[in-house]
Amino acid sequence: MLAQADAVVRPHLIMAETEAEQLSTLALQMEQAAPLAADLLLQEIDRAEVRPDADMPDHVVRMRSTVRFEDDANGAARSVLLVYPKEADIAAGKISVLSLVGAGLIGLSVGQSIQWPDRDGHERALRILKVEPPGRLVF
Repeated sequence: MLAQADAVVRPHLIMAETEAEQLSTLALQMEQAAPLAADLLLQEIDRAEVRPDADMPDHVVRMRSTVRFEDDANGAARSVLLVYPKEADIAAGKISVLSLVGAGLIGLSVGQSIQWPDRDGHERALRILKVEPPGRLVF
């Protein structure tokens, strides 16, 4: 007989080394202004597999990735660009990594789902449908 786990098992995350460092600094700076999102983001960074930037797979949500995901709160699929807080513009489809949804998406891969809190404290599933990687810099 299988026992139910008391804790929610979170999916495996992969983060780019440079982004993990930048996001840790940002989250620590924003603890006063956005305590819940900052804390959740720090928890996700702590448990992520951190890889060199050049070793990041294209199917993983990174900063400036375009992400199509399904939110079970309303069953709707949305496409957003994951950005830093200063670049956020909901009307333009740019969501901050320091929003609750943004903090929940970073590091996930196509096909993964995560149970994640909303602003009202209710858990909901976010499922990654598609990821377009950030543009590659050409030197």
